[in-house]
Amino acid sequence: MTDDPTRPPTLANVPGPADVASYEEATARLEEIIRRLDSGDAGLRETLDLCREGHTLVEYCAGELDAVGQGLQELKLDELVARLEAGTSA
Repeated sequence: MTDDPTRPPTLANVPGPADVASYEEATARLEEIIRRLDSGDAGLRETLDLCREGHTLVEYCAGELDAVGQGLQELKLDELVARLEAGTSA
């Protein structure tokens, strides 16, 4: 099978989560996917590929948000412990 330059991109030749270096890049790619899907120009196979890629990117972003949320929670706990320790030694 040869590459057809007139054929729309498929999952095999569009960026995926492995090609994304940050949450911001992932959300930018998701916006591109949404624009392509909203255009109505994507064929059936491309729509499926874009939906799969989008799903994977959403999972990646959710994981990044969870990690940041966990980090913030840890910071709050560290601040609470510091305040409690300061209160008991005063």
